[in-house]
Amino acid sequence: MKKTLVVMAAGIGSRYGGGIKQLAPVGPNGEIIIDYSIYDALKVGFDKIVFIIRKDIEDDFREVIGNRIEKICDVEYAFQDKNDLPGGFSCPAERIKPWGTGQAVLACKGIVNEPFAVINADDYYGREAYERMFGYLSNTNVADGDKHKICMVGFEMMNTLSDNGGVTRGICNISADNRLIGIDETKNIVKYQGGAAVQISENEFNPIAADSLVSMNMWGFQASFIDYLEEAFTEFLGGLNKETETKSEFLVPIVVDSMLKKGIADVDVLRSSDQWFGVTYQEDKQTVIDAISGLIKKGYYPEKL
Repeated sequence: MKKTLVVMAAGIGSRYGGGIKQLAPVGPNGEIIIDYSIYDALKVGFDKIVFIIRKDIEDDFREVIGNRIEKICDVEYAFQDKNDLPGGFSCPAERIKPWGTGQAVLACKGIVNEPFAVINADDYYGREAYERMFGYLSNTNVADGDKHKICMVGFEMMNTLSDNGGVTRGICNISADNRLIGIDETKNIVKYQGGAAVQISENEFNPIAADSLVSMNMWGFQASFIDYLEEAFTEFLGGLNKETETKSEFLVPIVVDSMLKKGIADVDVLRSSDQWFGVTYQEDKQTVIDAISGLIKKGYYPEKL
């Protein structure tokens, strides 16, 4: 059975100044972060790539990466659209963005019918994460009537922070048998005195454990999760009030948390000690370029992918 990597590339990078940040080159020959993600995924055994994009960036996306990847593996596209809603619902005219990562994955209905991993297009996760994810998806047996079998890769806090400003991280609460209990979304986490802290004000910091595991939106699901998303999205839309519906988001972590609370899912946490890189701020781009260059020099990646 195929194992699919779903790449979420439909988001609008509001904090990244100018351009489509998912398509920013970081490699010596114009490679972008997605190139390295796909290289790692294919190397460990994934054999199908699904890109979730918006129609308005389709031409640029295909030119920069899609057409190349189609030459080396099975590629399909799913399109996220703010107006793609269940029957009986319509998108408010003043809403600008799509409805979040849950709606993005739901766009894969009919395209993904096998175990799959989900990643952000603008995040570098490292090969260890893909190895652990592929192993989990390959060895998880799902019997009729069982709970949803889900996994997520947890990264050590200090391996995910930016030198250029505060970030939001989902700090994981994990059981003794490495099952996810819950995720605490924590804002404005910064590097502080060699560790990590939540910055309360200009001069006030609340230190937190630097080795805490955090979720960086790398999940593993069975195909049945997409059917569940369809039900959950309808429930989400039905519960909105008119004062917040223009900005409310239907997010994968919130859906998973709800499933945990309902007792209908088990979520295994797969630890990765690799460095995570991402382009949250414009200034982060050079950090990623330098990191990729270092990995190439170590022989981790070829000079030209």
